[in-house]
Amino acid sequence: MFETARYEWERRFRGTVVIAVGMTILTGFFVWYFSVLDTESLQRMATSLPPAMLEAFGIETIATIEGFLAVEVYNFLWVLGLGLYFAYTAGGLIAGDIERNRMDLLASFPVSRSRLLFDKYGSLLPPIVVFNVAVGLVVYGSVAAIGESIDPIHLLLVHALSIPYLLACAAIGTVFTVLLDRADTAKRGAVGLVFALFLLDSVTANAERLGWVGNLSPTQYYDPSEILVDGTYALTDSGVLLTITVVLLLSSQTIFKRRDI
Repeated sequence: MFETARYEWERRFRGTVVIAVGMTILTGFFVWYFSVLDTESLQRMATSLPPAMLEAFGIETIATIEGFLAVEVYNFLWVLGLGLYFAYTAGGLIAGDIERNRMDLLASFPVSRSRLLFDKYGSLLPPIVVFNVAVGLVVYGSVAAIGESIDPIHLLLVHALSIPYLLACAAIGTVFTVLLDRADTAKRGAVGLVFALFLLDSVTANAERLGWVGNLSPTQYYDPSEILVDGTYALTDSGVLLTITVVLLLSSQTIFKRRDI
């Protein structure tokens, strides 16, 4: 069981390690950079920014290590960067094999299309876990190294609750990968939609009549700033993200089973 998932994970293992190392180095740099900043001046500058920009990057405060990391690492690198990465990667799961004429061979094996799709999607879970564990440990250790402190429970939650969000982004890419035959087109479509949803949530956040539109975006249900700075979170939001993921995967399964390849 899970031979395809294991094979796909082994294929991207080296890339996962390289990305994880790069993110830990970048995160360590941000933590060190905070130790040499004039945080009061930085906070005054941040509060002068337009409300839409404050909302887009989840800026509550950058005068504390929690607020600074929420902005520089989690709202930018995690929500936007990794969200786009997993949407892009998932966009090539099936379309890439179709484009390279490998799908006929895979379809000839005694494995159903549904199993093949779920195994390929499942191969994205190990990188999600690796990124969360690696960066979480580096954040905690480097913050202690500069003489600051961060609540370990809040840090654990900001990483654990990011998993449903990243799975939802990957599920968006999965829909594109079963709809389109060209991997580049599917990847660009997935990235474009995730980014558009991010902007939609940011733009409509302060609009009274259009606030409901932001509910269409996965970013509406994962706010690192609230978790890390305020320690507030809602498990129902993670439930919504998991529901979105399941619905998108079942839709992808139906499309993939019915399409002619």
